[in-house]
Amino acid sequence: MLNKILGKFSKDLGIDLGTKNTLVYTPDKGIVINEPSVVAVNIRTDEILAVGNAAKKMLGKTPGHIQAVKPMVDGVISDFEVTEKMLKYFIDKVHSEGFTLIPRPRVIIGIPLDVTEVEKKAVEDAAKSAGARQVFLVEESMAAAVGARLPVTDPTATMIVDIGGGTTEIAVISLGGVVTFKALRIAGNQMDSDIIQYIREEFNMLIGEQVAESIKIKIGSAAPLKEPMEMEVRGRDLLNGLPKAVNVNDTQIREAMGKTLGQIMENIKITLETTPPELVSDIYEHGIVLTGGGALLRGIDKEIASVTKIPVRIADDPLTCMVRGAGILLSDPKLLAKVLSPSMEEY
Repeated sequence: MLNKILGKFSKDLGIDLGTKNTLVYTPDKGIVINEPSVVAVNIRTDEILAVGNAAKKMLGKTPGHIQAVKPMVDGVISDFEVTEKMLKYFIDKVHSEGFTLIPRPRVIIGIPLDVTEVEKKAVEDAAKSAGARQVFLVEESMAAAVGARLPVTDPTATMIVDIGGGTTEIAVISLGGVVTFKALRIAGNQMDSDIIQYIREEFNMLIGEQVAESIKIKIGSAAPLKEPMEMEVRGRDLLNGLPKAVNVNDTQIREAMGKTLGQIMENIKITLETTPPELVSDIYEHGIVLTGGGALLRGIDKEIASVTKIPVRIADDPLTCMVRGAGILLSDPKLLAKVLSPSMEEY
């Protein structure tokens, strides 16, 4: 009863609990939080020092008694307590402007397609411990398709490739469900690791994750560019331990990420091969839609189109598709009931 009363003063939330970023959506304001999934913890006192952007700035720069933790690995919870505290921080932050003393929102959270029952339960428990009164779990690919305004409940096939930070999900959706899918534990983070490894081997230089990510964003591409791009990269010389700077170009970074991109393309082809023929003809007609941060990699749509011989388009604002889909589901109970993840509580 108390939860229902407190719920009347709480804002319902759509949450994209990503490996790299956590996004929070409210029906009245849209996306209100878009911050890194990082928490800084004082391990002596077990105190949370910073969450999100402030904690990300501490990565690789902390003294021994402070840890900057990424509680999400490959799209699933790796540190339950830290995830709970991070969710509580974001829920409280959303309600800080209102009159709610104890927020008790209804929450929709996206989960990977290949998630286990134990991992599902961990997400639900973390959200409830953080203050949610009701938790609905929706497959991330389905929520992203809803956010991209695709006809997910129609008897026509929709193919969506969601390239996130920790996972890549390739799904064929029809009649409100996923018909065939491939869930890969390789995505943006793996590309960053590939760049770190390449620069280590080619230049005998060590760089950090944040530098690798900035290289990928600034000059990374999946297909050759019309105009070559180059940037200076600074790191530590592995031979003498001193600071070092080198210039890298888009061709080198494309070579570094080639294996990971090749695996994603190959799995898109495998998914098409296992899709029923009637649905494949729909996909040829309507094309493949890319969502997630990885869709922003230059030329990735052209590269997938040349490999599959199917038209490919990038969804509007692909980074926020999943959380916008969760927001649409918050205000459409009938659609939520159709796409809700099985074995969870019903709407």
